Amino acid sequence: MEKILVTMDATKLNRNLLDFAAYVARLTHSKITGVFLESPEAEEIVPVRKSVLGMPYVDSIVAGNLPEVKERNKLYNENVKLFKEACDTRGIPYSLCYNHCLADIITESRFADVLIVDAEMSFNSQYDGTPSSFIKEVLAKAECPVIIAPFHFTAIEEILFAYDGSMSCVFAMKQFTYLFPELADKKIRVLEVNAHKDSEITQRNKVGEWLKMHYSCIGFELLHGNASTSLLQQLLGKQNTFVVMGAFGRNMLSGFFKHSTAELVIRTIDLPVFIAHH
Repeated sequence: MEKILVTMDATKLNRNLLDFAAYVARLTHSKITGVFLESPEAEEIVPVRKSVLGMPYVDSIVAGNLPEVKERNKLYNENVKLFKEACDTRGIPYSLCYNHCLADIITESRFADVLIVDAEMSFNSQYDGTPSSFIKEVLAKAECPVIIAPFHFTAIEEILFAYDGSMSCVFAMKQFTYLFPELADKKIRVLEVNAHKDSEITQRNKVGEWLKMHYSCIGFELLHGNASTSLLQQLLGKQNTFVVMGAFGRNMLSGFFKHSTAELVIRTIDLPVFIAHH
């Protein structure tokens, strides 16, 4: 891996997101590109009604002169400084992108190895859920693998591949493996959930053969039942596990991010989640 893209709210820097991104960058000896996003409030001209010698006229002020805009700009500059200092103190090469909209992020992702995001990042004035609608759109449109950063992070001891035998899951498995060769010595767990009680791990011999070329400690587990529910039960209370899943929108993942359980799932497992598109 060479280039890591990290999206950050310019006025509310998430230190945990930055720490996790720095960990990944140091692990893989990669460069971080920090994308600082602002709420889509345009620098508008605000008309103000005034009068001279009793005659009314309309003056205007630039939004940048407003106190709230000045405060936002101050936070913006402070957070950019914190980002630079965090990279410098860890010896991580970095670059910066400013004022990018969603479309620009997607374009940037086309030329990045991985995109790291905060599941709660949102520009709505009210709570927008976890993951937020903004992040859901990023997940659906990103043109590189996406990592949802955990709220708290210490280390990686195990990699869990959420598997269903599909092209999407195998693609995610490959992408993760190629991007993180430094994790080849970690414990690997391949978890498949199938509603049929008489089922077996899909293409176990073939996927096992491929994994043995890259990892040394591999285990398989087959569960019966609902995919999203069983996966959640397996991840509850887990620590130091990196979860790898197929493309956003597939049955397991869409169930995993079901609106009614999304906040509970993300907050409860508190694990990094790697999602790859095919």
